[in-house]
Amino acid sequence: MSLLRNVGTIGGLTMVSRLFGFVRDMLLARVLGAGGVGDAWQLAFQLPNIFRRLFAEGAFASAFVPLFNRRMAGRDDLSEARRFAEEVLAFLIPVLIVFGALALIAMPWIAGLFANEGIESDPELFDLAVLMARIAFPYLAFMSLATLFAAVLNSLSRFAAAAAAPILLNICLIAALVVGMTLGDGVAARRATGELLAIAVTVSGLLQLLWLWVWAHRSGFRMRLRRPRLTGGVKELGVLILPAVFGAGVYQISRFIDLFFLATLPDGAYTFLAMGDRLNQLPLGIIGIALGTAILPALSRHIASEDHDAARRLQSNAIELAMLLTVPAAVALFVTGSAFTRAFYTGGAFTLSDAMATGAVTSALVVGLPAYVLIKVLVPNYFARKDTRTPVYTALAALVLNVALNFLLVPRLGVVGLALAGSIGAWTNVALLYLLLARGDRFRLTLRVAGRIARIALAAALMGAALWYLMPYGAPYYAGSVLERVAAIAALVATGAAIYFALAAVLGVLDRATVTRLMRREG
Repeated sequence: MSLLRNVGTIGGLTMVSRLFGFVRDMLLARVLGAGGVGDAWQLAFQLPNIFRRLFAEGAFASAFVPLFNRRMAGRDDLSEARRFAEEVLAFLIPVLIVFGALALIAMPWIAGLFANEGIESDPELFDLAVLMARIAFPYLAFMSLATLFAAVLNSLSRFAAAAAAPILLNICLIAALVVGMTLGDGVAARRATGELLAIAVTVSGLLQLLWLWVWAHRSGFRMRLRRPRLTGGVKELGVLILPAVFGAGVYQISRFIDLFFLATLPDGAYTFLAMGDRLNQLPLGIIGIALGTAILPALSRHIASEDHDAARRLQSNAIELAMLLTVPAAVALFVTGSAFTRAFYTGGAFTLSDAMATGAVTSALVVGLPAYVLIKVLVPNYFARKDTRTPVYTALAALVLNVALNFLLVPRLGVVGLALAGSIGAWTNVALLYLLLARGDRFRLTLRVAGRIARIALAAALMGAALWYLMPYGAPYYAGSVLERVAAIAALVATGAAIYFALAAVLGVLDRATVTRLMRREG
């Protein structure tokens, strides 16, 4: 299957999940609002999710896929790859049980590290945050196991099932919020809704695990439980995972740091950052995660067979496709972020001033959007070669800069400074990853691709200028009726897309030859 088709499959289903996520967050804003129970829920929800993204999606997947693909490369018989996956599964289960038990015991201490003053000063609110985090934390174990099945399916070029799985999380959370809306408007009702949300998180993790297990079974990849043993393959995976936590999980580690600084900010900061990140995650998930997921198995196979020209071509196509789609999304959200937050979130317990604050955070976050996508595109080049050390150094350098910028910007700009510091750190990581690839003669951008990226940036900048001019005309409708909000946002999106793609065609970065090249079958 071609790169464009793989990305389309993963990105399309991710978009469905993100749209359900928007519905979820719109309900959250209206039911829980910003501050109080809303902040307590965001804290409780982030704890298992940060660990999930750091270990399950980041380190584990990036280390497991190259090793798995090496065992299935050029073979019709998958018995060796199946045995390796079974050994990893057998070892992973007890590790997750022990880690989960320790986390549940230590949850008051963990939550205390990241709770802001508003949560810490209210013992009942703090206890609620701890309770919700404990209820939701088993989600980490379920999703870590689900990631193993997702990695197997992706390596078999069965991308759809894993891309569709997160939809179940949002469906469960929406169901909990709908039930919560029937409980009333008081503080007690909000707290009960928070507990329902925590239960929904854990239930969704179990459902996603079962969903992926069924699809792996239907694909002919049936795994049986073994006795846990520290085999050579498991040791090799462990050696790769430890540095991969830093290399592939720099974004999530920075989120831990963000939680420390969020604890110093006024009420509502947790919610503003979470709601702004939802908008940022839409293109990041559709494009960045889709590209990273799609190219890692193919890169691993090309490098295992020493077809370095094919690996370079795949990497180049992935970067060009990432920039073609991500740069205009970042520019559009930077210019129109407040319009989106007013239209999506204003209402109920979420005020217009809350929406404007969230819009400012969104604009700062999307400054780094292309960088976060490029990280997901460049890091697989290292992991496909079993090089997990180099991304450690680039990640640490970016983190040091991020922390330094937090000390400088957060006291002056508040939560907006926190978002901006993360964006600058991400661009630093991209620069280091690319320079080290180029120095090792593993990958260099050609002048042709660099020129196309420059023209993409020009088309996006002209589109941004047009949106800046047009956005005030829709201002009366961004917080109007549901129909007015939908029409105003749809008009903005359609206008921006039409302008960008017309300019991209005129500038020669989107033509039949480009689409044909990106549709070429890979691996």
